[in-house]
Amino acid sequence: MNETLRNFHRTHYCGTLTAAEIGQTVSVCGWVAKQRDLGNLIFIDCRDRTGILQLSFNDATAPEVFDKAKECRSEFVVAATGTLCRREAVNPELPTGEVELMVTELRILGRAETPPFEIIPDSPVKEELRLKYRYLDLRRPDLQQNILMRHKIVKAARDYYDSQGFIEIETPILVKSTPEGARDFLVPSRIHGGSFYALPQSPQLYKQLLMVSGFDRYVQFARCFRDEDLRADRQPEFTQIDVEMSFVDIEDILSVSEGFIAHIFKTILGREIPTPLPRLTYREAMEKYGSDKPDTRFGMLIEDLTDLVKGSGFSVFSSACETGSVRGICAKGGAAAFSRKDCDKLTEYVRGIGAKGLAWAKYTEEGISASFGKFVTPEELSAIAQRLGAEQGDMIFIIADGKNKTVLSVLGALRCEVAKRLGCIPEDTFSFLWITQFPFFEWDEDTQTFVAMHHPFTSPMEDDIPLLDSDKGNVRAKAFDLVLNGIELSSGSIRITDPALQKRMFYALGLSDEEASEKFGFLTDAFRFGAPPHGGMAIGLDRLIMQMLGRETLRDVVAFPKVQNMTELMTGCPSGVDPLQLTELSIAVSKENAKD
Repeated sequence: MNETLRNFHRTHYCGTLTAAEIGQTVSVCGWVAKQRDLGNLIFIDCRDRTGILQLSFNDATAPEVFDKAKECRSEFVVAATGTLCRREAVNPELPTGEVELMVTELRILGRAETPPFEIIPDSPVKEELRLKYRYLDLRRPDLQQNILMRHKIVKAARDYYDSQGFIEIETPILVKSTPEGARDFLVPSRIHGGSFYALPQSPQLYKQLLMVSGFDRYVQFARCFRDEDLRADRQPEFTQIDVEMSFVDIEDILSVSEGFIAHIFKTILGREIPTPLPRLTYREAMEKYGSDKPDTRFGMLIEDLTDLVKGSGFSVFSSACETGSVRGICAKGGAAAFSRKDCDKLTEYVRGIGAKGLAWAKYTEEGISASFGKFVTPEELSAIAQRLGAEQGDMIFIIADGKNKTVLSVLGALRCEVAKRLGCIPEDTFSFLWITQFPFFEWDEDTQTFVAMHHPFTSPMEDDIPLLDSDKGNVRAKAFDLVLNGIELSSGSIRITDPALQKRMFYALGLSDEEASEKFGFLTDAFRFGAPPHGGMAIGLDRLIMQMLGRETLRDVVAFPKVQNMTELMTGCPSGVDPLQLTELSIAVSKENAKD
């Protein structure tokens, strides 16, 4: 039978004890990480969230205590009291390696079956198994440190925004369904049969209403929900540091955000982040990096070759120049790294992301050899190499297409893929970048209409307002993103507060007065009663923590994550529900869509 903690009081955490406490009577609690039975000696590694402490049992130990120690197995829950002593064999690998607890009292608080995997850092077992037993996975010291670090980052963030005069306000979780770019998670109403709440994709509308309410500096560590396909840096539910400010312009928001980044990296990692952070316009980012969230830890910038190959005898190049472009990148030192077989694999890679093919050239001691060499003159090949800054030992990759968008996006992805294969992306580096002046509209191929790139409440640049009726593609927004190492950390903008301009923007997006009123009437009505100029942004907390800790997936910094198919392996959700619940909610599920 398990024992209890009656009349027992923990005095220390396992990982906090040092030589300074030698001679003290100490009581600890935790899990058995390892038990070593040497006959007349028993050692138990007791683990809690702070670390490991060695418990020692010998001939001087009371027989009933020694027998309990002999009984202990991995993951038993124990409590121990004793005298802290200096270890004979110091373990320099442990922070507590100088000391051990000579146990005088041992209680077995909980027995454990053999776990399905060993509780050790960087467990080699499949992630699916670890996620099925996530409560055991979370005992692993490395994963516990991630979660503890998350706590420290959140605390430091709260301290920073409080010091800047921000007020933390919670907004509803059950909200009105409004279009925000991704699918809503819907929640049926029992009382209002046939009607639904939505889980918020962001607190966007509520935080703007808080500005109208006079709370000029708002912050919230907001839970957000988006029904979209998952990837390493995306979960269906996530946390963002949501910020909104009144009586500000773009510079004010960027300044506060840069202060936050500098504070959090200095406080948590002891790293200095120089400010102001670098900036690129959206157009510059796409032209140089082929992405609106470029990884700037390495070079390999995109260069436009269109003017050099416009009259080329290579029809792939010349035909692309008619409506699109021909552009390339230079991989320094790539000639030796990429064989013909490697280039064939890269060709398949770019075809998989929208390109028709890949042209390449090697610059070696023998000169420049190219996959398209017989179709161009030596002078053209030399001019291409010169434009790209290629030297002996370098590799050139070129994409040609009738659509600039395809050329840039493919080269942007290829640039990162080549850098990974070359191993030229520096580790332990934090490269921040602001992207500004986003297009307000983007063309939706499916609907053949313009849609808002951010959201319809983003303010357009004043100089571009006349283009709303004549040239939507060139309307720039007062929108900005913060990028870190090729991952979008945050998105923000200055908002529209003029009801007339907001109405005009709805019209430009194809929303009738009735549709706009139905979806957003409560917000536009509020603006009629005096809305201050305002703007804000939201920093993805999970992504920030992932980057700060150097992890490759959000699953390593979230306690209970979902997997690729949006299920939680531990609890088995989503799951079916009792038919009575569906009846109460006026919902019927068709047999072909029902989960087995």
